[in-house]
Amino acid sequence: MRIVGGQFRGITLTAFDGDKIRPTSDKVRESFFNIIQFEIFGKSFLDLFCGTGAMGIEALSRGATDVVFNDASRESLSILKKNLAKVKAVDGYRITNFNAEMFLKNSAQKFDYIYIDPPYKSGLGLTCLPLSVNALNDNGRVVLEDEKSFEGEIEGLTVTDKRKYGRVHLTFFKKSN
Repeated sequence: MRIVGGQFRGITLTAFDGDKIRPTSDKVRESFFNIIQFEIFGKSFLDLFCGTGAMGIEALSRGATDVVFNDASRESLSILKKNLAKVKAVDGYRITNFNAEMFLKNSAQKFDYIYIDPPYKSGLGLTCLPLSVNALNDNGRVVLEDEKSFEGEIEGLTVTDKRKYGRVHLTFFKKSN
């Protein structure tokens, strides 16, 4: 697992031992950031289920100026801190240790991008989508990573794009007007 673009490009990140945690693959991260490459600079980015921090570090690497890494797992945050040290990131980010639902319900901060990548079988993606509306800037976007294609509607959000990479589905949403 490595950073695929920006100032930290090529740096290999620490991963979890075993297959308990599934980080977003280099291919999916690269594809996602290619889609938003001209929009991420100077933006705020929430990596809601950050795990190793690869998505948020990639956002920092590509010019996001305010990245929040959130995870309920202290083990994840320990690995995240190692990865931030590896890339020598010193500012432009904040680390929080909350349940994702609690974070979204209580966040006073608004984000330009919210990346939701929960454990696939947990159902937390569908729980967090409606909650993300209140933490999203007016022109912001939410992206859900899941093993299934999103079908349905979420009040306050409109699907703008869907992509499939092997077994990974990305669904892009914007705030409904």
